[in-house]
Amino acid sequence: MPPQTPRSSRVLPWMEDDVPIIDTTETFSDVTFKVFTYVAKAVDAAYTYEQLRTTVAGQTLKPLISKLSEDCHHPAVVAGLLAARYLFTNDSGDTDSALNESRGLACELVAWQFLTFLSEKELIDYLLYELPEYSEDSSSEQGAPPRGNNGGGHRDDNISDETSPLIRARSNEYGGGGGLRPPKRVSVDNPVGTTVNFPGDTDGSPRLNLDQSMAGMNALEIAAIGDAKKFLSQNPVQKIVEDIWNGEVIFWESLSVHAVKKPRMYNKRVADPFTRLRVPKYQKTFQVAFFISFLVLYYAVLVERNPRHITVTEAVLYVWIAAFAYDEFGEIKDAGLMFYQTDFWSLWDIAIIGVSAAFVVMRVIGLVRKSDYLIDVAFDILSMVALFLVPRIFSVMSLNPYFGSLIPVLKEMTKAFCKFLPVIIVLYLGFLTTFTMLARDRMTLNEMSWMLIKVFFGSSYLGFDMAVKISPLFGYTLMLIFVCLTNILLITSLVSLVSNSLTEVMAHAREEYLFQYSIYVLESSTSRRLTYFLPPLNLFPLVLLRPLRLVLPSEDVRRIRIAMLKATHVPFLAMIWTYEKSIRMVSRAHPTISKAPHLTSRPLSAGQFSLGGAQDFVKSPMSRRALHDTSPTRNPDVTGSTTKSASGSADNTELMALVHKLSAQVDALTAMVAGQQKD
Repeated sequence: MPPQTPRSSRVLPWMEDDVPIIDTTETFSDVTFKVFTYVAKAVDAAYTYEQLRTTVAGQTLKPLISKLSEDCHHPAVVAGLLAARYLFTNDSGDTDSALNESRGLACELVAWQFLTFLSEKELIDYLLYELPEYSEDSSSEQGAPPRGNNGGGHRDDNISDETSPLIRARSNEYGGGGGLRPPKRVSVDNPVGTTVNFPGDTDGSPRLNLDQSMAGMNALEIAAIGDAKKFLSQNPVQKIVEDIWNGEVIFWESLSVHAVKKPRMYNKRVADPFTRLRVPKYQKTFQVAFFISFLVLYYAVLVERNPRHITVTEAVLYVWIAAFAYDEFGEIKDAGLMFYQTDFWSLWDIAIIGVSAAFVVMRVIGLVRKSDYLIDVAFDILSMVALFLVPRIFSVMSLNPYFGSLIPVLKEMTKAFCKFLPVIIVLYLGFLTTFTMLARDRMTLNEMSWMLIKVFFGSSYLGFDMAVKISPLFGYTLMLIFVCLTNILLITSLVSLVSNSLTEVMAHAREEYLFQYSIYVLESSTSRRLTYFLPPLNLFPLVLLRPLRLVLPSEDVRRIRIAMLKATHVPFLAMIWTYEKSIRMVSRAHPTISKAPHLTSRPLSAGQFSLGGAQDFVKSPMSRRALHDTSPTRNPDVTGSTTKSASGSADNTELMALVHKLSAQVDALTAMVAGQQKD
C-alpha cells in the first residue's frame, strides 16, 4: 500500500481572506514577499510535487492561483513566484529543509498554473519581462506607494511637479527612451549593501533587496538560479525556450543607437537582418566553429614546438586566447555571476582561460630568461589545455536528450564524491602517520604515501608484501585493517553513494535535461549589449573603439560599433541567410515537415488539472479570467479550438490528421489525470 499523504491540521477558510492583492505599482521585492508569506502559511508540512499537484495537500494554493489568474496584471508576478522559490530553498534559518523544499515546489506549481491561463504573447511578456534597474530613490520610499502606473513600482517620469528636475536622465526600464546603460546585475551570493526590511515584516530582520540583487533578470533566469526544474520542464515554458533557440522570439528588432532590448515575436519584414546574429542557435554554431579553429591552432603549436622564438602560428593562438577570454568575461559581466555559474560549461571556460594564461606567462618568462626548463614547463602547461578544450567542443552534444541527461549525472556524482572525500582523507592520514612512525628507519614519508595510495586503489597484495618491512609485530594486523576499511568498506560505501546519486538523477532525466537545455539557451540571450562581436572579431572594438570612449559621446561610439559590426559580420550573416533560405525552400517543397501551427494559446488547459482531487478545477472561477476576451486564442477549451482550426483547413488532409492526433493525445492525457485522481 502506498504511503498516505500527510494531512495538515490547519483550518483552511482563513486562506480566502489572506490571499495577497498585488497591484501593478508594487516593487518586485514587495511582490515576492507577499507570495513568500502566503506560501509559507499555506504549506505547513513536507509534501512532494505530485502530492501538491494531485491531492488535497495543494488545496490551499487554489485561492492564490485563482486570485492571480483573475486579478493580477503585474508583469513580474511569475518572476516573484520563482524568486520566492529561490528564497525558500536558500533559507539558512531554523526551518526544516524538507518543508522549505515543499514550499519552493509550491511556488513552482503556482507559477506554472498561472501560465496556463495566458496566451502565447502573454507567455512571452511574463516569462521574459526584464526586471528594471534598481533605483536608490525608490528604495528610500518603502512605505509610500510609487507614483504612476508603469508596471514596475517606479515613478512615472512623465509626471512633473515643482520638484522635478529640468533635465531628466534617459532610462530604458520599460523599453522606452533609448538609454545606453543596461541594468546592473548583482550576485545574491554576495549581496553587499542589498538588505532591506520588507514592509509588514513582523520580525524586523533584514531581508535581501531583490529589486537590486535581481535587476536585469527575467523569470526564466531566476528559475535557472533557483533550480526550478519542475517549472522549466513544463510545456508552456519549453515552448518559449524553443522559440528563443530557433529565433522565433527575439530581443532586438533593430540595430540603431536607441534600440531597446524587448522580447517579441520575430517578423522578418521589419527586423534588421543583422539581429539574426543574436539567435542562440547561430551563436552556438559559430562558437563551436571557433573552438574547432582554437583546437587546430593548439595542435599546430604543440607539434611545431619552437623553443627559441614565437612563431606566426603561436602568435595567432595568443590572439585566439585573448579573444576567448575577452568574450567570456563579457558574458560574466552581462549575465551576472549568479546566473553565469549555473552553466555547467562555465567552469571549463574559466579553466581554459586560466591554463592558457599560465602558458603565456611562463612562455614569456622562459624566453626573456632564455631558460630551457621554463620553456619546457610552459609547453607542458599548454598540453593540459586539451583536458578542457576537447570536452568543450563537444558541449553541443548536450542538446541531445541522452547526453544532456548525463551532464547532471556527472555533477551529482562529483558532489557525492566530494562530500565523501573528507572521510577518506581522515582515515588515510591516520594510517599514514602510524605506518610512517613504525617504518621510520626503513621507509620515507614519500614512499609510504605512494604505497598506501596504491593499496587504497586495489593493490592489496603490495600492502601485505610490505607489512613485515613496516613492522614485524603490528604490520600484518594494521595492514589487514587498512585493506578492509578501504577496499571493502569505504570503496563499497562510495560506490553505493554515487549509485544513489545516479539513480535519483536518472529518475528525473527529462527534467534534468530540459533544465540544462534551458540554461544552454538562456546564457546566449542574456547579453545586454546591442552589438555582439563574435570572437576573434571582438578584439576590433576592444582595440579600436575603447580609446574613442574617452573623446567621443557614447551615442557616437555606439553608432561606430554598429557600423563596424555590419562591416565585419557580413560573411556570418550570409551563411545565416543561406541556411534560412534553404530551410524555407525545403519547407515549401515538403509542407508536412514544416512547423505545426500553434492551435491553442494554452499549452495545458485548466480543465485538465485539479488541486482538490474530487473537484474539477475547471469549475473554479479562475477559468473565467477576463483578459483580452475578444481574442479568439483565449478559448480555454482545447478540443474546441482544435476543431475550429481543423474546420478552417478542411482542404488539407494532412493537417486534419495532425489535429485529430493531437486531440486524441489531449483526451488520453485528460483520462489519465482523472484516473490518478480516482486512485
